[in-house]
Amino acid sequence: MRFYTEEDIQTFDHVRFLHIKTAKAGHVFTLTLARPEKRNAFTPTMAEEIIFALAYAHYETHIRCVVLKAEGPVFCAGADLNAFHDASANAVNPTLPIIREEARLGDAFDELLKPCIAQVEGPVLAGGFLMICGCTFVFSVPEATFSLPEVKRGIWPMQVMASLLPILPQRKILEISITGKAYSGAEALEMGLVTRVVEKEQIEIEVNALATEICNSAPLAIQSGMRCLQKIQNLPQSEQHAFLKSELDKLLQTKDAKEGTVAFKEKREPIWKGK
Repeated sequence: MRFYTEEDIQTFDHVRFLHIKTAKAGHVFTLTLARPEKRNAFTPTMAEEIIFALAYAHYETHIRCVVLKAEGPVFCAGADLNAFHDASANAVNPTLPIIREEARLGDAFDELLKPCIAQVEGPVLAGGFLMICGCTFVFSVPEATFSLPEVKRGIWPMQVMASLLPILPQRKILEISITGKAYSGAEALEMGLVTRVVEKEQIEIEVNALATEICNSAPLAIQSGMRCLQKIQNLPQSEQHAFLKSELDKLLQTKDAKEGTVAFKEKREPIWKGK
């Protein structure tokens, strides 16, 4: 990852996060936005903490799935503009390694290259879209709303457009950006921003079930597939099939691919090594 190196994340267990919480259970890594008193609006430091946690999940081979949650009634209100414009309003985390580039949440989620499930139980506004758009799956309660109100404050969701472009048609991106309208969970599902709408009593159960299903699949194959899907978007169509065939040939030589074949023949569950 461009923001933190594999060496940087060796200090993970010694970092004391100010604005997020993390937890590990089996192969699942949970990242919780924990600034509910400010509606989980992220400061520069909070953005760096999120990116550092994603870097840890990216590099740690035992992690196969990330779950993104939030404390409080609002999932994320976007960027805390006061903290971005006034350095004195941004509490620095001295235990966090120095980030190597300017913090950009959209790029950090792109570089995770592991399935990530957003568990949305409250409104998502503005820069909060950088996180949900970066997730592989978005589960939402019906009551959650999704809005880009920047235009009502004289600005525009610039970086969010890049995150939305692979998900929504340009006309829809312009519609939600120009109107600043709040869309319901059902409307977000219809436009493709949300994967599934689940009642509040069931959402954690369904998120956990999907995380378990993901962890039972071949982790190296998933990571390879996600990386290749990103790469082919920058290749001419005439080169895409040749590139993907060469990547498949590499995958077929892995220990996981051989284990998958043997396990199928022996009618048992495969034991993945991520190699």
